[in-house]
Amino acid sequence: MAKTKLTLSVDAGVVERAKRFSRRNDTSISDLVSSFLSSLEDEGGSVTPIVSRLRGVLPSSASGVEHRAHLETKHK
Repeated sequence: MAKTKLTLSVDAGVVERAKRFSRRNDTSISDLVSSFLSSLEDEGGSVTPIVSRLRGVLPSSASGVEHRAHLETKHK
């Protein structure tokens, strides 16, 4: 499968944790991200078990703006 370059904006602390994790597990951050993104849907477009478990974590009334504000406050 051909690879494509992807640019992401990620909190610096998350990047540092990802680097430590990748070193401990002898993998690359690119492979970690690729594996995660691959886990979101299977080839047929069906939701995978990991995504099913994450559904409902946020109340349906929560907006993306509210969630982002919560994360920014939490991770300051």
